Amino acid sequence: VQLQASGGGLVQAGGSLRLSCAASGRTFSSYAMGWFRQAPGKEREFVAAVSWSGVRTYYEDSAKGRFTISRDNAKNTVYLQMNSLKPEDAAVYYCAAGTSTSTLLSLRARSSPGSYYGWGQGTLVTVSS
Repeated sequence: VQLQASGGGLVQAGGSLRLSCAASGRTFSSYAMGWFRQAPGKEREFVAAVSWSGVRTYYEDSAKGRFTISRDNAKNTVYLQMNSLKPEDAAVYYCAAGTSTSTLLSLRARSSPGSYYGWGQGTLVTVSS
């Protein structure tokens, strides 16, 4: 699967953005999907993940209650709605596909970049204070 993230931009603290990740390939609906982010000088970190059906979702603690991950398998797209943005949310955001059916089974697996593949170019989110 090939992935392309979009929707980033400059937003004031407290504002919202909706990121999209378009996937190519007929098997998109078979994969769990994840969003990660990477700020300058920091490691890539887990933000959120969604099961292939969209029923199960998982979030990094700081994203809970503010971010919502969803997917539309008919459109081969996964979304990340981000509300109440904070300056510390600023980063390049990436989407990726889970490598196996067990990707979401444990916190360690679903939050590890090694459990995903298909990383494309990310989209930059800048939050001004």
